[in-house]
Amino acid sequence: MRKSHPLRRVVLATAATVSGIVLLLSLKPASDPGAAQAAGAGAQAQEAAQGGAGAVVSGTMTGDAAQTQYGAVQVRITVVANKITKAEAVQAPKGGTSDQKTALAVPKLNADVVAKQSANVDTVSGATYTSEGYKKSLQSAIDKANASAGSGQGQGSGSAQASGPFTGDAVQTQYGAVQVRITVAGGKITKAEAVQAPKGGTSDQKTALSVPKLNQEAVAAGSADIDSVSGATYTSEGYKKSLQSALDKAKAGAGASSGSGSGSGSGNAGSGAAQAKTVTGTVAQTQYGPVQVRITVAGKKITKAEAVQAPKGGTSDQKTELSIPKLNQEAVAAGSADIDSVSGATYTSEGYKKSLQSALDQAGG
Repeated sequence: MRKSHPLRRVVLATAATVSGIVLLLSLKPASDPGAAQAAGAGAQAQEAAQGGAGAVVSGTMTGDAAQTQYGAVQVRITVVANKITKAEAVQAPKGGTSDQKTALAVPKLNADVVAKQSANVDTVSGATYTSEGYKKSLQSAIDKANASAGSGQGQGSGSAQASGPFTGDAVQTQYGAVQVRITVAGGKITKAEAVQAPKGGTSDQKTALSVPKLNQEAVAAGSADIDSVSGATYTSEGYKKSLQSALDKAKAGAGASSGSGSGSGSGNAGSGAAQAKTVTGTVAQTQYGPVQVRITVAGKKITKAEAVQAPKGGTSDQKTELSIPKLNQEAVAAGSADIDSVSGATYTSEGYKKSLQSALDQAGG
């Protein structure tokens, strides 16, 4: 018995070793953990770039403007069936050496976005600040695409459709402000107009040349992806930025109506008809002083309009007294800001219409 003990120990040790190896092999992961983690991150990035899983997203999304040391950078992407088909910078640093760096960096960044389908694009050597700002704004646009996917409000994919007038933000250009208002019906642009455009000197000619063409292009394209008018580059770029802002508001309006329309029996139409609300438009600055309009809306109709601010002093008193009552009546009768200017009080009339449109926008159309 004593002689058999060493042999028994050898056999037991060998068996234990074999069992341990078998156990380790059975617990070994199918793939390297680091590789799996990297693959998961890549899949998430791809999903983020393509608007999220489970929803088809198509449309145009504009990221937030990212401020850099040399100026703002803002990126707009076009998404078709969850894929980024186009990327462009609607704002980028300009002036001095920035022009050269922007011309160098932006086309490369645009191409890289479409190739990689994410904000994980390479920084362009020599244009670090522009590249970083670009990536931040791009990520913001992708986030908006994701949000659109999550809420089912991607342009052209959701059941909600915006209708009504939407006024974009005023965009300052080298020659003056440009602001666009669109009318949307059934999710399509049926009318586009510039409520502000550069004027005075040669700007009058350029505005008269470019704005009608831009209006037609906006309706035809149904988006802000329209061509600049030769000879009116600054006006065209300002127009497109303001147009995109109006489109973004229309999309937000479609989402809001979709959310509110899911109620059971007491829809917003009934409560809106039963309640009146008073809304004050933003102040419109004119050559002779500010104009600000307040309206009362009931059942989606203007029941009262009044000017809480109007030009005064000197001949302005007479012009204000002449024009404001007429404009108030016109606003109630038309139910919109599409009213005639009063002869002899053009500046006051234009300011009135701008503030009135602002009030209508706040009232919800």
